[in-house]
Amino acid sequence: MSDCDHKCGSCSSENCADRKADMKVAPHKFSSVKKVIGVVSGKGGVGKSLVTGLLASKMQARGFHAAVLDADITGPSIPRLFGLTQRMHGTQLGLNPVRSATGVDVASMNLLLEEPTQPVIWRGPVIAQVVTQFWSEVVWNNVDYMFVDMPPGTGDVPLTVYQSLPIDGIVIVTSPQELVSMIVEKAVNMAQLEGLEVPVLGLVENMSYFECPKCGEKHAIFGESHLEAIAQQYGIPNVARLPIDPAIARSCDAGAIEAVQSPWLDAMADAITKL
Repeated sequence: MSDCDHKCGSCSSENCADRKADMKVAPHKFSSVKKVIGVVSGKGGVGKSLVTGLLASKMQARGFHAAVLDADITGPSIPRLFGLTQRMHGTQLGLNPVRSATGVDVASMNLLLEEPTQPVIWRGPVIAQVVTQFWSEVVWNNVDYMFVDMPPGTGDVPLTVYQSLPIDGIVIVTSPQELVSMIVEKAVNMAQLEGLEVPVLGLVENMSYFECPKCGEKHAIFGESHLEAIAQQYGIPNVARLPIDPAIARSCDAGAIEAVQSPWLDAMADAITKL
C-alpha cells in the first residue's frame, strides 16, 4: 500500500501486512510480567475501570502480585479508585509505578499530572505512544497479573495495546441494555482480527440487577439479562454479573476499591489463574 500512513487505527484494511507483522514492544529490561489481561468494552460508561480494579484487587488478595496499566489516557479513573494521590517518580533505571495500600502497582496518566483534573488534549497517535511507554519505560517488578484498563471502542489505543503488548486474554465488560449484543460483537471481532487473535476469557455484565436489602429480591433495573445467550453465541467461556450496589460506589468514591468484596468475580479470577 503505497499511500499507507502507518496509522493503523484509522485504516480500514484488515489484510494490511503491517497489521500482520510482529509489532510487540519490549518491556523494560528490569521488568518481569507473567500474564497480561486486557479489560475492554465496546462503549463507555459500563464500568470497565471498576472491573479492572476489582480483578486486580482480587488477584492481590489471593496472594499474587497484581498491577494495573491504565491505558485510558484521557479519562483515567484507576488512581481515584485505589485512593492514589502521589505521583510516579523515575530514577536512572526508569519510571516506578505507584503502589496501592495492598500492594497493587499502578501506572496512570493522572499519576504524572500536577493536577488530576488537568485535561489531556492529545491526538490518538500521541496517546497510543504513551501507552507503550507505560509498558516499556516503567519498571514492573515481579508482576504475576497485569490488567490493562483500555479506553472504550476499537480505535488507536486498543489496537496499539493488542499489537504492542503480549496480551494473554481479554475480559469484556458490558451492561444489560438491548444493544449489548452489538457491543460485544465489536469487541470480539476486534480481538479475533488476523494478526491479533486474542482469547476472550470472559464477559462481565455490570449493573446487572439491584438486590433489595430487605427481602433479597433481585430487580433488573436496566432490563432483563441475556448474558448466557450472548456468551454462548460468541463462544465466551465465563460470565459474571455485578449488582447495582451503593456500597460499591461509596467505596470507589473513597478510594477504597480494595476493600470491596466481589464474590461475583471469583469464577472469572479462577479462569485467569489457569492461563
